Amino acid sequence: MNTEVLISFTIATATLALSPGPDNIFVLIQSITYGKKQGMAIVCGLISGCIIHTTLVAFGLSTFIKSNSELLFVLKLFGAGYMLFLAYNVFKSVDVINTNTQTESKSLLALFKQGFIMNVINPKVSIFFMAFFPAFLFSETHSLVIQFYALGFLFMTTSFLIFSMLVFFSSSVGSVLRSNKRFGAVLKWAQIIVFLGIAIFIIATN
Repeated sequence: MNTEVLISFTIATATLALSPGPDNIFVLIQSITYGKKQGMAIVCGLISGCIIHTTLVAFGLSTFIKSNSELLFVLKLFGAGYMLFLAYNVFKSVDVINTNTQTESKSLLALFKQGFIMNVINPKVSIFFMAFFPAFLFSETHSLVIQFYALGFLFMTTSFLIFSMLVFFSSSVGSVLRSNKRFGAVLKWAQIIVFLGIAIFIIATN
């Protein structure tokens, strides 16, 4: 087992979870507007939805990789290309992070369901997992299914911790985003650097 690969995966996941996106911005807005319990309900729903995507990737990709050893290289090229595509999309986006969007207050169960459904019905999550996970396979002895599930649960655990921190510090984070106009640009370029770094890592790994 290559622990360095797992550490790199955890760092990349944590950085991505901190990068502004529709999921963590929605969590932040809900937490600021209605409270931390509501924010955590969304977080739990979003993270639970990742189980579905992890299962699809674990069984789907592992079958194809076993039947064609050259497919892993193709997947890595796809992964690097997808990361570059994400970096380009972030580059084209605006620098301002809007935290003033009003959302309707709902029960904790309804918010959990909303977070779960938001994640499950988003095909981009599965595509991201397909692009991201193959570069971080960490063992030559463990089965591919076990490795994909291990990466999936490590992704979920890391993202849950980061999202929970956003909820806990939602008031402070919201104040910083509203008061510091340059902070959005800093996060934007940090996100671009992360995607470019992951793309380079995917190509560089054997």
